[in-house]
Order: sequence, then C-alpha cells, then structure tokens
Amino acid sequence: MSAAKKMPGKPATEMFDDIPVLQRKWRAALRPGDRLPRYEDVMLGSLGRLADHIALLKGDGTLELSRSGRYVQKWLGEERWDIPLAELAPDCATALSEVAASALKNGRPHQASAHCVRDGMVRTYDLLALPTASRWGATLVGAYVNERGAQYNLLDAIFSATDDAVVSLATLRDANGQPFDFQVVHHNKSAELLLEVASGGLLWRQIGQGTSLLAAAEIMEFLLKAVSGGRGEQLEIESDGRYLRMSATAFADVISLTISDVTAMKRRDASFRLLFDNNPMPMWVFDAETKQFLSVNDAAVQHYGYSRAAFLRMKLHEIWPEDEWESHAEALERVGETYHSPRNWRHLRADGSEIEVLTFGRRVPFNDRDGYLVAVADITERRKAEARIAYMAHHDGLTDLPNREYFQERLKQALDQAAGKRVGVLYIDLDLFKNINDSFGHPSGDRVLKQVAERLATAVRGVNLAARLGGDEFAVILAADVSPNEASACATLLIDMLKAPYDIDGQEMVIGASIGIALSPGDGTTSEELMRNADMALYRAKSDGGGVHHFFEREMDLQAQKRRDMEVDLRRAFANGEFELHYQPLVSIASDRISGFESLLRWRHPDKGMISPAEFIPVAEDIGLITQLGEWVLREACHEAVKWPSDVKVAVNLSPAQFRSRNLVQVVISALAQSGLSPKRLELEITESIFLAETDANLAILHQLRELGVGISMDDFGTGYSSLSYLRSFPFDKIKIDRSFVKDLAQRPDCVAIVRAISGLGRSLNITTTAEGVETEDQLDWLRAEGCNEVQGFLFSAARPAAEIAKLLAEFGQRASRAA
Repeated sequence: MSAAKKMPGKPATEMFDDIPVLQRKWRAALRPGDRLPRYEDVMLGSLGRLADHIALLKGDGTLELSRSGRYVQKWLGEERWDIPLAELAPDCATALSEVAASALKNGRPHQASAHCVRDGMVRTYDLLALPTASRWGATLVGAYVNERGAQYNLLDAIFSATDDAVVSLATLRDANGQPFDFQVVHHNKSAELLLEVASGGLLWRQIGQGTSLLAAAEIMEFLLKAVSGGRGEQLEIESDGRYLRMSATAFADVISLTISDVTAMKRRDASFRLLFDNNPMPMWVFDAETKQFLSVNDAAVQHYGYSRAAFLRMKLHEIWPEDEWESHAEALERVGETYHSPRNWRHLRADGSEIEVLTFGRRVPFNDRDGYLVAVADITERRKAEARIAYMAHHDGLTDLPNREYFQERLKQALDQAAGKRVGVLYIDLDLFKNINDSFGHPSGDRVLKQVAERLATAVRGVNLAARLGGDEFAVILAADVSPNEASACATLLIDMLKAPYDIDGQEMVIGASIGIALSPGDGTTSEELMRNADMALYRAKSDGGGVHHFFEREMDLQAQKRRDMEVDLRRAFANGEFELHYQPLVSIASDRISGFESLLRWRHPDKGMISPAEFIPVAEDIGLITQLGEWVLREACHEAVKWPSDVKVAVNLSPAQFRSRNLVQVVISALAQSGLSPKRLELEITESIFLAETDANLAILHQLRELGVGISMDDFGTGYSSLSYLRSFPFDKIKIDRSFVKDLAQRPDCVAIVRAISGLGRSLNITTTAEGVETEDQLDWLRAEGCNEVQGFLFSAARPAAEIAKLLAEFGQRASRAA
C-alpha cells in the first residue's frame, strides 16, 4: 500500500474519546449469560462518524475483511470487501490480524497500536477490536482504526536516534592537491557521546588539530587511504577498553564516517557458548559439508531424547523421516548465510515419535569448521490447535453439524463427481421454532436445535450430508443419484421425524419442519443454483402452511421469488450495515429557519443501489425485522441530532410493530440516554393505524412517552376515516397535513378549505401544523396565508445524508454546533 499524501484522521485527543465510547458501547450491549454481545447492538446504530474508521472482520480461523469504512479504505489502500486479510498490505493485515486474534481469544475488546512506513514517514495508528456474535452463528470483529497526530521522517529519526556515530568530513588539500587533513562538516549527537567531546566541540574543526580520538595517527591514515582510494574502507581499533569499528566511504572530497561501539558484540561472541548451552530452545551446530552434528545444547538432548554422545555420532538425516529425506536435502542445498525454514518439517525423536518443527539457522565458524547454528521451534501442539480451528471453521459451534461453508464445499464436490447423475438439495426450515424461543427462552431453543441436529445426523448417513446453515435453517445433500421419489420419501421421513415431541427438562415441546427440494441437473448444475432453487421451493412450502415439502418448479411465481430475494437481502443488509438515514428539513414559516429534520430510512443495496422504502418496509414488517430497524433508526437519529443546534429537533417515524413489542418506552429512554439528546428535541411520528388495534395499550404507551418530554406527531392527518376522534383521545403536539392536500392548493378550492380547516383546528387546540410535499412558492404562499406553522418538501430540500446537515443549516443561517 502506498500513500501519496497524509490521510485525514482525527486528532489524538478525539481518538482517546472514541475508544472509551466504543468500549462502553460494547459492555453495554453484553447481555447476562452471553460470552459476546450481539453484532447488531454494538456495530449498528449510533456509530455516526466512527463508522468510517471501522473495519468489519469475519471468521473464527482465517479472517476476512467483510466491510470497511472510508477512512479504513484509505488506510488499507483497498476498497474491495469480502477478501482475505492476506490480500491486504502486510503491515495493515498483520495489525488487524493480531488485534482481532487477541480480542477473539480473550472474548473482550483489545486495544493495540501499529506502525506503518509510508514514503519515508513513520505513522502510528491506534486500533481497537470489538468481538461480537451474530445471529447466524458467525463471529464478527469490528476493528476501529485511527492515526495518532505525531509522525516523523524515518531517515531523520534513524540518523538522530542511532547509537552509531555518523560524521561527515570534508577533505583539505595542500597546494599540490594532496590531502593532509579533514574538517568536520556534520555529525549526529551520538558522535559527541562516542568520541567523548563537548557539545559543539567537533563541528567545523580540523581533526588533525584536535584532541579527539579522530586525531589518532592510525585513524588519519585510514581516512587518507579512503579518500585516495575512492572506495569504502573499514578499521577496528581498541581504545581504553572499548572496541570501535569504523567504516568510511568517500564521495569525491567528502567522507561519510560511521563509528560503531562493538564492545558488547565482542563480549557476546565470548559468551556464545554460555548462551548456547543454557538456551531453553533446542539448538545445535552441524557441519555444513558432512551434515554431522558438531554440538547440541541441553534443551535439544532433553527434547529429542538422544544422549549427547548419540547426537554427536549422528548426521542430520537420521532425525528426518525417510519420506522427507529428499525434500530436506534439497532445502539444505538452497541455504545461504541465514535461513528460516520455508515450511513445517517433521523430526524423529529417540522414542520414534514425530514432532512438527520450524528451524532457523545461520552460518557460523565452529572449531575451525564451517557449520550452521540451528534453533528449533516445536509447533506440534500449535498444529493440533490449528487443525481444531480448521474443524471449527467448518462446523457449527452449537450443533457440531457441518456449517454453510462446508456444506457448499461438499455440494460442489458432489456435483463435480456426479457425472450427469442426480444430486439433491433439501432446504429445511423449522416451523414454530420462534415460539420456543419466545416462550421458553433461547437456552431451551438451543437445546431443541441440538436435538434436531442429532436426529438429522442419525437419519442422513453415508455419502449424504446434513448441515446447519444458521438459525433454525438446516440442509441435506443427497449425493447418491437420487430420484424424485427417493427425495420425496426422504423429505417426508425428515418431516415426520422432526415433528416428534422434544423433551427439554421434562417439558414436551413440539415444532414442525418445511422442506424445499432441488435436484440437479434439471434444477441447476452449480451449487449456487441448487441452493437458491431449493430455497425458493422452501418458500413455497412455507407459503402452503408449513409441515410439507415442495419441489422447485420453473413455473413458480416470479413475484414470490422476488419477494424471497428481498427477504434474504434485507436480513443480510441489516447485518452488513447497508441501511442509512437521510434527513429532510422542517422549516418554520414564521422564522424561515429550520426547526427540525425528519429522519427517513434508506437502503443502499451493494448491487441494486438505492431501494425505495415503499418496496422494503412492508417486507421488513412481514418478516419481523421492522422492530430492530426501528430501534436502530431511533438510536442513530438521536446520536446525529445531538450534534445540531439546540433549537433543532429530530422526528422519527414509529411502526405499529414497535408498539406491539411493548418495549418501545425503554428503547426511547435508552436512545436518549446513550446519545445525550434532550427529550424535548425528539418528535415521534405515528399514523392512525396505531389506534386501530389495542387502542388502550397504545394510548398508555403514548402517554408514557409524553411524560418523558418527547413530542408526539400525527402523520398523514386528514387521510383516515376517524382522525378527529384521535385528537380527543390524545393531546398531540403536531399534526401533519398530507401532501395530497398540498399538491393542488392553487387549483382546487376544496384542498384550500381542508388545509384552512386543519390549520384552524391546530390553532384552536394549540397543536403545531406541518404541511408535507411543498414544492412551489405558490403552495408556500397559500400555506402561509392559511396559518400553517411548518412546511417540508422539495422546495426547501430533499432528504439529505447526515454529512450534509451542516451545509443545510448554514444555508438557512443557523450555526451547526454540538448542543446538549
């Protein structure tokens, strides 16, 4: 990755504010009894600007970059998603891997720092990994990344910070052009320390006239030789018990002199034997030509089980398994001065057992022989752990059945080996399983899922495979040239088996199952086609009331397929953070200033672009996603509104499903508390459908919200058949005049009369009136004349992303500042 210019980032002080906020958000989302909080509660909603600094990683073994914010994309130099970390720049990939691995291992947020070099500049980044669990069983890690304010030039830092003395000398020549002395024109701080001279005691001095170590005759001769020869020279001297190594390189009449104190290195060489013998890592020296062991340390003797005498009679190949002799020998032929084993090797211990090792070595002289010093790292246990991780990556953690990834791999293999024979896919969805979770709790639901998995594993054997795809969805591969009748019989057997009662702590629980079937090659020749078509067949089975199986049919209603695709996309969209809020201004007619913004949900599909709320909101309501979406909208809107001026409100639409959930008041309290937004700045918009069901219960919720100080607004007023009675039932703060009356104000007297009546009604009841859909100045003039208080519509602005709010406020002369 390269960076032509510094990436914009937040100051370090803001970073330190962000990390505690994210840590508190993670802890607040952690539910009692859960190891990790849910992904939706941590990473969705209320992130705001922090979302640009978040990289979403998924996978329990090999990590993959699932999503990344704009800032992270600039840091990575990569805009792609759904790619392995190995495809990223190595420094970024290593930093993300290490911080995510620590967070996953410990089950809590992990903070770390990373250093990257770009164009000679060293930049330091702070990282925070937040491990979360998703409803599909996968582990997701949100990694926050931001640059610290300080950065420095690497070359300058090395020159200034190195312990070596670096001195630049200009050659002085006599009248005959012969060099006779040298003048110091530049040096670093280490030069004064190493040569033991006072600060400023070297610069611009002739070394031959000074008293420093440089004035020594052998050094002067060394420098004269360097400038005369025009090449690099080296000299090692002893002075007052110190060993100094000098390296001089001449560039015309300028010499670069580097002086290193090698006293410690000399002492280290003298103590090599001591370090070798007492090193806890197995080490040995072998002859570079004969490959015979020349020396082994105590750790090698203990770890391998050979006596020292036996070791010294052996050659390298005797600790290699015979099947690796050739590959070991070839690897040794390619060894240079140093090496790090390019792969894992197997070694034999004295008892015949095998271990897996990594080896590291360098060429050394040993007792007048050319040898290699080798250190051995035993990774046997690590490899076992990796094998376990690989197993876990392909199996469901709850049921131990193969997971979706492994299912897809096996399905591809079955199709590759089918050679024209039929392969069947059965998609299984549990009926009434949600009732188990709602009535008895998720622990009981998990135990039911385990028993479902046991029954499937018992029934599906041989070359066939049963897997859990996620939630209460399972699937089966029938790989043995299955006929339609056999697939139907298998589905019937599974349905009958799965609907038998489940005993959970003496409590009998009953669920059912619906199954969709697709058979190759008629229903698809690839794993993707078969899984998609089996899923569509499952949708038809569920539509028929459940408890049945259905084959995929090409003539299935295309609208049903589109609807099913929408459901799948919606669930993925919520998990992947594809939703965003746009805000349309509400303008006060009296002051001609923005009095608030209505938050409007938008879905930016990665392939289809923006999808109209009219298309996805009804589907979200049908599949039960609207409540979670509504909670996210509320949290996100409050989090954004707290940044606006204190006199600007935010309006959020509520769905009937949120009232049915019966936790709406708690959700509102939580959103206000987390964001710090004043309740008086929040307006909740409802439609008359809220009153059409469970009126008393819904009215009680509305009164509780009013007691908090939150404003309540009736949307689309005048379009229902009983709106006036609602004004008697509840004291609304605002009524919104539907756009259908505003559209024809200038042409239709009846629209004028309706707007006049609603505005008058509002004045009489001290209720604010807001007109929607204002698009022309004529409409605005009519509304002003009729006494309407607020307006919104394209005349002022369409709904805009949060990033454009400050600009809108500026256009209306309002100062966009953070307000409590």
